[in-house]
Amino acid sequence: MQVTKQSLIGDILDYDRGTAEFFFAIGMHCLGCPHSRGESIEEACMVHGTDADALVKKINEYFASKNA
Repeated sequence: MQVTKQSLIGDILDYDRGTAEFFFAIGMHCLGCPHSRGESIEEACMVHGTDADALVKKINEYFASKNA
């Protein structure tokens, strides 16, 4: 899976629950909320005042390390 800022949080979590740690680390503790599942990374980061590009990079690095 290749994650972008437009990727939906719910899709990412469905693909790999291990990604939850990255959302928790930047203060996104509402991952079980139905609204958060339909949010893009960009939307969620805007609401939480965090860097969407940095989060996308970390998640894609995580996926790359699992496939190495």
